[in-house]
Amino acid sequence: MSLRVGADIARVDDVCASVARFGDRYLERLFTPHEIASSGGPSSVVASSLAARFAAKEATIKVLRPADVTPAWKTIEVRKHPSGWCEIHLSGEAAELAAAAQITELAVSLTHEGDIAAAVVLAQCGD
Repeated sequence: MSLRVGADIARVDDVCASVARFGDRYLERLFTPHEIASSGGPSSVVASSLAARFAAKEATIKVLRPADVTPAWKTIEVRKHPSGWCEIHLSGEAAELAAAAQITELAVSLTHEGDIAAAVVLAQCGD
């Protein structure tokens, strides 16, 4: 067994500006319906939540280590459970990269404070 780790940060103001400038086009390109629905509340909470999810997607890409093609944003989904914790769900080319790397489990931790959101993703790989 081996481990891989990926980490990333995102500026909340950058996400807020992209949502203001591009609206639904930005949201629907990067985030799944579940991610958008899980990021409800006042605009500051929405931007912080989406920035943390963006950081998690970037951290997941670092764990997947794609050689040629980066998987589509929406093939990496941060699913929030009713109790508040999150997990990474992969589909499409992201799932294919994980299978090729023999990734058997992913864990994610999200955080945001002020204008910074961050995520760490840990992957367990088979032999």
